[in-house]
Amino acid sequence: MKKLLQVSLLASAVLMGLSGCNDDKAASTAPAVETKATASELTSFEAKSAYAIGLSMGRYIGSTLEKQQELGVNLDNATILKGVQDGFTDKGEMNDEEVQEALTAYDTHINELIETQAKDQAAKSKADGDKFLADNAKRDGVTVTESGLQYEVLTEGKGAKPTAEDVVTVHYEGTLTDGTVFDSSVERGEPVSFPLNQVIPGWTEGVQLMPVGSKYKFVIPSDLAYGESGANTIPGNAVLIFEVELLSIESDEQTAPAAKTDVKTDAKAAVADIKEDTKAAVADVKEEAKAVEADIKADAKEVEGKKEQTKAE
Repeated sequence: MKKLLQVSLLASAVLMGLSGCNDDKAASTAPAVETKATASELTSFEAKSAYAIGLSMGRYIGSTLEKQQELGVNLDNATILKGVQDGFTDKGEMNDEEVQEALTAYDTHINELIETQAKDQAAKSKADGDKFLADNAKRDGVTVTESGLQYEVLTEGKGAKPTAEDVVTVHYEGTLTDGTVFDSSVERGEPVSFPLNQVIPGWTEGVQLMPVGSKYKFVIPSDLAYGESGANTIPGNAVLIFEVELLSIESDEQTAPAAKTDVKTDAKAAVADIKEDTKAAVADVKEEAKAVEADIKADAKEVEGKKEQTKAE
């Protein structure tokens, strides 16, 4: 329910769609707005467009207001409709500043109610979850780890167990304690793969207990799942139940050949570099030796010349 102030502003502009529920009352309490077309007369582009906009927005805003009624906020449709009708004229009973103040107060009040409701639901979810965990821990076949994770072996596989750094492929179904399914690869008909250290802590710990080919049932406390904040359709402090089938691990055998190839390639490249460097170094030494030899010859020639000059004198 984001930015309810925006919803409020929309309500003042498009809630004509609510008129179907208030025709009689609105007709006697609000100025009449001339209607040029009925549903049976919606034949032109303009008429269809106008009616479709009004109907769709009216339904949207009506649905939003219905949700707010669950918070204890009940707005009178006839009064809303009167505001809409007055909005088409300059006869509004509130000026712009008063409208803004009213809508801001409304938005603040709604958000406070939502926050309070979320806290109440989280507290109830925590109490219900604690009771569920305590009862489930007493069931035969359930093991409780040091962290509080609970698991039950449905099918024991014969394969290797993953580490937290492995990529695993699984089928799973996640439910709340009341049986509500919130996520299921089984329903989608396609398993999923992911690094085991990039999921909720309960998964990271639990799946490491499973040999490939196993199917386990995990009951995960909220502090090993999504905590107080929850996620999407998962309430805050919710205990989660997962049935997980471990299909495969990205094993060392699968990655080793590539790793060995990489090592050989790197070694060959290193040897080639060394050879090239050696050749270059030898060439440099030869050039330097030639230069030194030339210098020696030049010096020797100079000395010989001086000797000849001395003899002549």
